[in-house]
Amino acid sequence: MNSPFHKLNDLPRFDVTSTDIAEGQGLAAPQTSGKMGVPGGEDVSPQLSWSGFPEGTKAFAVTCFDPDAPTGSGFWHWTVTNLPADVTDLPAGAGTPDSGLLPEGAVTVRNDAGAHEFVGAAPPAGHGPHRYFFIVHALDAPLEVDADATPAFVGFNLFFHSIGRAWIETTYEAK
Repeated sequence: MNSPFHKLNDLPRFDVTSTDIAEGQGLAAPQTSGKMGVPGGEDVSPQLSWSGFPEGTKAFAVTCFDPDAPTGSGFWHWTVTNLPADVTDLPAGAGTPDSGLLPEGAVTVRNDAGAHEFVGAAPPAGHGPHRYFFIVHALDAPLEVDADATPAFVGFNLFFHSIGRAWIETTYEAK
């Protein structure tokens, strides 16, 4: 299967870690979506920390994307941009509106469920395993987008402003 990067520019990779998710592992209940019908789903964005990003980084963006959603265009679960360059971690739950866990100036655009927040995994039952890419993008400048932007528009801007990329690929399957 193709990664969500197969048609994007090749960028230096840096490190991202999490106390909540792990490369190649299944998502736990906190990162699944009760709002979208997953029993026990909590819609809690995972803790993320990153390091080793390119010199010249001026801002970061964090996204969560499911390229396996049956939409023809994948499914954006979370898109937050304009994190200051001195922010190198987000606590669990930072994707919850009004949590106060995002730094001032950060912009969360609506996800593909229509809300300005993190929404957890909720693939259709019987559709097989889906991949969830939690991606940190190092940027050469903050993006000129506001909360009304779509994730695809942010992604288009990321193409021109990303100078490095870090990710954790996870999975989830609804039975």
